[in-house]
Amino acid sequence: MKVAVLASGRGSNLQALIDEWQGDSLPVEFMGVGSDKINAQALVRAEKAGIPTRAFPKENYLDKESQENDIANWLEELGVELLILAGYMRVLSKNFIRKAECPIVNIHPSLLPAFPGLNAQRQALEYGVKVSGCTVHFVDEGMDSGPIILQEAVPVFEEDDVDTLSERILKVEHEIYPEAIRLLALDKVKCQGRKVKINRHS
Repeated sequence: MKVAVLASGRGSNLQALIDEWQGDSLPVEFMGVGSDKINAQALVRAEKAGIPTRAFPKENYLDKESQENDIANWLEELGVELLILAGYMRVLSKNFIRKAECPIVNIHPSLLPAFPGLNAQRQALEYGVKVSGCTVHFVDEGMDSGPIILQEAVPVFEEDDVDTLSERILKVEHEIYPEAIRLLALDKVKCQGRKVKINRHS
């Protein structure tokens, strides 16, 4: 499966995917890694792994639409079959999602539908939940509202702050994101309305 990744920051989830791929346990071809930040650590990680990179810094564009058109053209040129968001901090427009020629997946640091949007770990702590976690989901036109592919729970401890909870959730993200991409690449994921069925046995 031909995949591309969009990332804005340090790219730790991208690195988890690259590690699995280099270990021959992720049956994908990385066509490219793009970022809205020229100096994103994710681009450095991609270059080290020999994956082509491209930056789409927002200051180079008149508006979000022209930036997204550039990204859409890049994906089309690469023949991408799956777009993976790995800490991409810009919300894709409804227009981009509607016109996308491939599925888009994202990972979010909460058990959706709880705590969508920014600062999910802080939201969880302020709400006082005993369990949080992370969710891999398809991207639709809503905010973190697309059909759920995989979820994993992570305990919340009384002494947790945003950093300690984020770190614990991130470790689990690094396990379930490659697993979700593997299932998608092996065509074991079927979406029926809001429900995602995973066939692990065939």
